[in-house]
Amino acid sequence: MKEFAAFGPDFPFSYDDWLTHPVGLGRIPDARQGASVAVIGAGAAGVVAGHELMKLGLRPVVYESGQFGGRLRSEIFEGTEDVVAELGGMRFPVSSRAFYHYVDRVGCKSMPFPNPLSDAAGSTVIDLEGETLFARSIDDLPNLYREVAHAYDAALEEGARFSDLQAAVRSRDPKRVKGLWDPLVSEWDERTFYDFVTSSEAFRKLSFRHREVFGQVGFGTGGWDSDFPNSMLEILRVNLCRLDDEQRYIEGGAETVLQKLWRLRVECAFWGRSSLSELNGGATRGRVTKITRDASGKVAVTDRWGHTDLYEAVLVTCQTHLLTTSIETDEALFDQKLWMALDRTRYMQAAKTFVMVDRPFWNDIDPETGHPMISMTLTDRITRGTYLFDNGPDRPAVICLSYSWMTDALKVLPLDAETRVELALSALSHIYPGVDIASHIRGNPICVSWEADENFLGAFKGALPGHYRYNHRMYGHFMQDHLPTEQRGIFLAGDGISWTPAWVEGAVQTALNAVWGILHHFGGETDPQNPGPGDLYPEIGPVSLD
Repeated sequence: MKEFAAFGPDFPFSYDDWLTHPVGLGRIPDARQGASVAVIGAGAAGVVAGHELMKLGLRPVVYESGQFGGRLRSEIFEGTEDVVAELGGMRFPVSSRAFYHYVDRVGCKSMPFPNPLSDAAGSTVIDLEGETLFARSIDDLPNLYREVAHAYDAALEEGARFSDLQAAVRSRDPKRVKGLWDPLVSEWDERTFYDFVTSSEAFRKLSFRHREVFGQVGFGTGGWDSDFPNSMLEILRVNLCRLDDEQRYIEGGAETVLQKLWRLRVECAFWGRSSLSELNGGATRGRVTKITRDASGKVAVTDRWGHTDLYEAVLVTCQTHLLTTSIETDEALFDQKLWMALDRTRYMQAAKTFVMVDRPFWNDIDPETGHPMISMTLTDRITRGTYLFDNGPDRPAVICLSYSWMTDALKVLPLDAETRVELALSALSHIYPGVDIASHIRGNPICVSWEADENFLGAFKGALPGHYRYNHRMYGHFMQDHLPTEQRGIFLAGDGISWTPAWVEGAVQTALNAVWGILHHFGGETDPQNPGPGDLYPEIGPVSLD
């Protein structure tokens, strides 16, 4: 059986099979090869789409408003070459098969991510309401924690036939997946994650304390309470595709995957052997300030320096809110119902605070407790999640002192980096009163608040109840044969367009949808032996609620 993949459930298409088939993704007619396509955004979606469009024989012209890499941003600590703070995506589930296709393609290596209660973490400390617990596995925790874990498993079975659904996903049976999933869409679209939990028979038998612990600590990647207001469909997808299981991090930083893919020379139609970097003269264009339709029918893209180029196709991978805030976008390019979806997209806040330390001192054993000096930590204090990254015994190590979302992220939004570190150290001093973390810190801290970045205005989409129709409009926009001529030729991609926001696999899969859409737009076609997402979309596409 193939490796488990994030296969659907809304659109159960095998992207990794499409990518690896020996006949390739398709063919552009000879007369159209060499044509330029604008790609707005040099994050995962933009770079992946650009790479594949280049191989087909088109010329992707990449625009970037800020820093290359988008939300796969790896910032190197000063004075080092490869000690990084992962400001965006930092943990990548092995079910992200399309993403790992490119990780393997460029030769990047990955390691198990030190999530709570995982072997990679070694040990975990849970600190709630002043009570501090040390554990190496869930069996070391009080029975209440096992009751919470079992209750959530039971709730998934009760409310979603979870084991049957996951078996269908594992076997990559699209008809079976849709037969089980599609009825859940109408049943759960307008209900929150919290409603799913509290209305389940399993949790109704338990106390409020159990639900509180589930929200504060959760299992797998940590607490779930920041997602409680979200549509339950969004959470079901995460669980079903095992996006919160078996996660890994990229050695040297996730951004290196995109940097290497940008420079990777491959055999291309029309171009011969080339790379995205070479086709772009070694650098991206600047920030896009205007997108409109030219009198000739082509799409005009203007950068911050006033330079305008015309394109038959444009791929937009930036956060959708930028189309109404920082990019002057011709309203006629999108249907008003799609504009409603783009504008109603709700982005969640996220903040991280990193420090570099002299060595992985947490591996030292406290002689009084027999435990490591500090551990991966989940707490209700301001830090929420603290993660430890060991680069080897004789090398500087990294501590993510705090990773928080929503209200907890907003608490530190106006604060500078040093103040954030001081607050985090103060909180951790109550959990580890005898450990002087500050004495190990080297260099300057690195912090991020994605909602404060003008190029993002938020970390990632968090769909609210009732947002399925909006997501459906955005996701399916690459299918353009039914659109009026004035709305064709502009495509959308990115994790915010996907059904799985905050996960790079969603960015990669929607980028590949857009590749098929652009291929089709230029009169190209896929090989019958290897149909693409647009070929199968009418048959196994997302269910409509209208």
